[in-house]
Amino acid sequence: MYSLPIHYIEPVFRPPSEAHSLILPVTNGCSWNKCTFCEMYTAPQKKFRARDEAEVLEEIRRCGERLRVRRVFLADGDAMVLPTKRLLRILEAIREYMPSVERVTSYCLPRNLKRKSVEDLVALREAGLQMIYVGAESGDDEVLARVNKGETHESTKEALLKAGEAGIKRSVMILNGLGGRSLSEQHARNSARLMNATQPEFLSTLVVSFPQGMERYQAQFPDFEPLDQQGLFREVELLLSELKLSDTVFRSDHASNYLVLKGTLGADKQRMLAQVRTAIERPDQARLRPEWARGL
Repeated sequence: MYSLPIHYIEPVFRPPSEAHSLILPVTNGCSWNKCTFCEMYTAPQKKFRARDEAEVLEEIRRCGERLRVRRVFLADGDAMVLPTKRLLRILEAIREYMPSVERVTSYCLPRNLKRKSVEDLVALREAGLQMIYVGAESGDDEVLARVNKGETHESTKEALLKAGEAGIKRSVMILNGLGGRSLSEQHARNSARLMNATQPEFLSTLVVSFPQGMERYQAQFPDFEPLDQQGLFREVELLLSELKLSDTVFRSDHASNYLVLKGTLGADKQRMLAQVRTAIERPDQARLRPEWARGL
């Protein structure tokens, strides 16, 4: 049976748009790993560590001998936590041994960029890092505190602006329903405010989900009441209404979403708002994803 010359520690995660990319782990787990809504890196074998650099570089060399690769995703949860010089050596090895690679991407926590200057990020972009995926989750400070994100509206804004200034594309994710019933409105409004201030190239929404139960989440957010389907749609309607984006690709097509939305903001804003309003007023006509088909 064919296998990649890469050492993976399961489970391995990647953004949906990286389905056809080579997943190259340069770290294991997530350096923060305290967000109460996230179950991705809670398994004991996913305890955070930077992988051995020599091992990573050897895997790149061996992949170059055996594969023709167009895209590479640097895993796990936040490869950008690595020092700039180490990331540059990894990117340079990809360029040397896999010259067919056209794009390299990575997850990125906003805090990862605090110690990186715009010049550092420009160097990474020039070495091949084209886009980062940033789980902003919310632009509301109260929601962020309730879910132990370890970030604020301003810290996320600063990171997104810095990456944008360096020419690195930003794909930002907002979690629909993260603030529950009590914080839904401020979650939507302040998330839109964050996006308006930073104008990311890509924006997506996912629905907050708890496949292992809500106990961990409610320990820090005891009055959390999840939004029902209509509440989720109304929150998305408010978010879209408040967004003032000039050229951002918007997607709400993750498996967790009931309603699939695709378009560019602002050109397609009114069309997508109409879709959401149809889901609210006439759900039988809205082509909603059935419950059995939803998941992470």
